[in-house]
Amino acid sequence: MNSLRWKTWAWGQWLVLIVMLESCLSPVQCFGGNLDSEFTYLLPPGRSECFFQSATKNGTMEVEYQVIAGAGMDVDFSIISPHGISLFFEPRRSDGVHVVEPTEEGDYQICFDNTFSRFSEKLVFFEIIIEGRGGDVGGDDEWAGLDEPEGSLLEYKLDDIRESMDSLHRRLERSRQMQVVLRAFEARDRNLLEDNLWRVSFWSCASVVVLLCVALTQVYTVRKLFDDKRRVCT
Repeated sequence: MNSLRWKTWAWGQWLVLIVMLESCLSPVQCFGGNLDSEFTYLLPPGRSECFFQSATKNGTMEVEYQVIAGAGMDVDFSIISPHGISLFFEPRRSDGVHVVEPTEEGDYQICFDNTFSRFSEKLVFFEIIIEGRGGDVGGDDEWAGLDEPEGSLLEYKLDDIRESMDSLHRRLERSRQMQVVLRAFEARDRNLLEDNLWRVSFWSCASVVVLLCVALTQVYTVRKLFDDKRRVCT
């Protein structure tokens, strides 16, 4: 009897795995398309550039940006709605995070302005996270045709496995986003340290040259004090 129950439970587990593998042949089918995107580009001095991002109605759009390199490490940032309304504007900022909720259907403009700088170019990183088009994970259409196998000996039902996979996918996506942001912070700190290293090295060399000049001047002055060229008659 126990052997029969064990075989029934094992066959049920295999059936669930086979059904899920057939429906999850690719991550796109299981969880939907990846709606996150990040981009790093060089903003020339005296220029303003805008990027367009499509969104659906009643969704959520999160935009995070950082200035990685460039004098001052700041830009003017703005988000413009599909109807031409300015939603956010930040002057001379090095980083920021903004969330548009709910979104309108259309193309949003994400603009970076460096017109206030005449000589310095800026290296800008930004990331866009879109939610609402089926969510972070795939919709219920992929799971609607999956029926739970008959039998009461299954420890985990299909809904439990689906919930676990969705939760795992969300956490992995969040971890990936955090890693991208941390890499941007690391790149910005590295550029800042390299820039400061050049300044420290330059002024250190200048200080050494000044000290040598002062030392030579003092030696020359002291020697001149004891240099008496008058003749003494004996």
